[in-house]
Amino acid sequence: MSTPDGEIDHGEELESLLTFIKDSRGFDFTGYKRTSLARRIRKRMQTVKIDGYAEYRDFLEINAEEFLELFNTILINVTSFFRDPEAWTFLQKTVVPELVAKVSPAEEIRIWSAGCSSGEEAYSLAMIFAEHLGIEETTRRVKIYGTDVDEEALREARTGLYSPKSLERLPEEMRKKYFEPSGNLFAFRRDLRRRVIFGRHDITRDAPISRVDLLACRNTLMYFNVEAQEKIIERFHFALGEGGHLFLGKAEMLLSDSVRFDVANIRNRVFKLRRGGTSVRPARFDVRAGAGVRDANRRRHVSELALASSPDSVLGIDRDGTVALINGSARLHFGLSSHDVGRPFHDLEISYRPIELRSVVDQAHSERRSIRVDSVRRQKTTEETQYLDIVVRPLLTIDGEDIGAAITFIDTTEATRLQHEVKRVQEDLATAYAELQSTNAELETVNEELQSSIEELETTNEELQSTNEELETTNEELQSGNEELETMNEEMRIRTAELDETRMFFEGVLSSVEAGVVVLDGDLRVRSWNRGAEELWGMRAGEVYLEEFFILDFGLPTTGFRDIVELCNETGQRAGQVEVDAVDRKGRPLVASVSCSPLSGPGGGVVLMTEKRPST
Repeated sequence: MSTPDGEIDHGEELESLLTFIKDSRGFDFTGYKRTSLARRIRKRMQTVKIDGYAEYRDFLEINAEEFLELFNTILINVTSFFRDPEAWTFLQKTVVPELVAKVSPAEEIRIWSAGCSSGEEAYSLAMIFAEHLGIEETTRRVKIYGTDVDEEALREARTGLYSPKSLERLPEEMRKKYFEPSGNLFAFRRDLRRRVIFGRHDITRDAPISRVDLLACRNTLMYFNVEAQEKIIERFHFALGEGGHLFLGKAEMLLSDSVRFDVANIRNRVFKLRRGGTSVRPARFDVRAGAGVRDANRRRHVSELALASSPDSVLGIDRDGTVALINGSARLHFGLSSHDVGRPFHDLEISYRPIELRSVVDQAHSERRSIRVDSVRRQKTTEETQYLDIVVRPLLTIDGEDIGAAITFIDTTEATRLQHEVKRVQEDLATAYAELQSTNAELETVNEELQSSIEELETTNEELQSTNEELETTNEELQSGNEELETMNEEMRIRTAELDETRMFFEGVLSSVEAGVVVLDGDLRVRSWNRGAEELWGMRAGEVYLEEFFILDFGLPTTGFRDIVELCNETGQRAGQVEVDAVDRKGRPLVASVSCSPLSGPGGGVVLMTEKRPST
């Protein structure tokens, strides 16, 4: 089945395959754009000659090593040093001096290269800071974190070894300054290498690195759909410190995030965290033991009574998902009782109705911050509707241990009702105002047309952005395929040279033999006819190549020794000599001594013909 734009409908089988990969290996590709993702997976399926997603899933289950090949195909890992030089020049001349001036000399400059692949981008960041600060100061103040989901690429990055071709874009001065020869490769200098830390990190799931001054994530967001991109940008916003910069790829854009980011340079895709826009770190619950058991019990009793008397409904869940506390309001409003304490949270109706709370709890734990869901509609009876704001907070000890979660249900029914009343009054006022402004109808029409044009332009801009991302992805795929073809072409050239050398050696050996030598294949056709045979019988190698030996007419009656040649071909055993009367190329009579030796492998034999002149 095909979609209108010509793409194959991925259907449930693709989603089932992605879920299987996530559950079995921890790689979550569900947020990736389906067109690019399906194209990469189909490329790997064609390599192993499998047509359907279901069959490919079965293939993965019995071939564990195929996961690595699939991940290498999906994660294209096309990168280089100082990719898009204009953007790196802006970063070096404008952003780096600003960051260095912002951070106190006694503080550490923290940099995060997300989706670093094989490390070229992380080492490029180290070099531009070294160019500005000097190598000694960089080793003291700068720390760079390089992260990716591809373990194989990270292993390559940790070695810091690169081929001469990888360094072609670097100026000669920088190559000598930052790289040292190591066999056939070049190694990034050790003192700066120790300031670059590589580790596995999934930007769609794992908690972000905090207090970052510069975050580079180039040509990575374009592989994700809009929902996944929004979650990733939210994590990046949390990671950046005050005045921090975000450095994206040329195919990526923050289309509607002016609340959290200012544009530093749109051409080079550099954005800056808005002043006052740093993320609020999650609150931590301070749990300390009292000086005495009596005081501790009294405080605990007060806490329990305060919680029980709270007008808001509260549930406490431990880290294993077991209900540890239900206050009085929660029991009253949700039909719970003290018997529900100790039960798994997912067994309670409140965990999935009126909304799915289990995923919200998991999100609060993973992001270590409070998650709020507003205006949740709950139908208590056919005639009564309740509105709730739900807040899920992770319970963190003073040592940072996550011991559970507290879920608070705030009844906003009355406030929501008042909001609806206010909205209705506002709508009535708007209607009256519209009637009073009937004389401005023509102006309103023009305004609406302008607004429609703006929306169309915004839609076109988003479509162009999406197309640009697709083109960039295709370009990287073509670059990857071109590198593979170059490697294969070099291997073929080497093998051809080896074959030519072997053929010339073989022909040289045969030409040096004075006797006539004929090599026959399994069908007794001529494969080789040396110079001795040409001199003896007067026929050139090109005249007899691939001709049946026993139908040739060249002065030697072949019927006299056909039996020994066929016997040699069939048995693979050497045949004895046979003497045959013959006439050479000049018409002179001679006696030819003929023997046959077998060829190993596909059959055939080597016929040796030596001249014995008759005595006069």
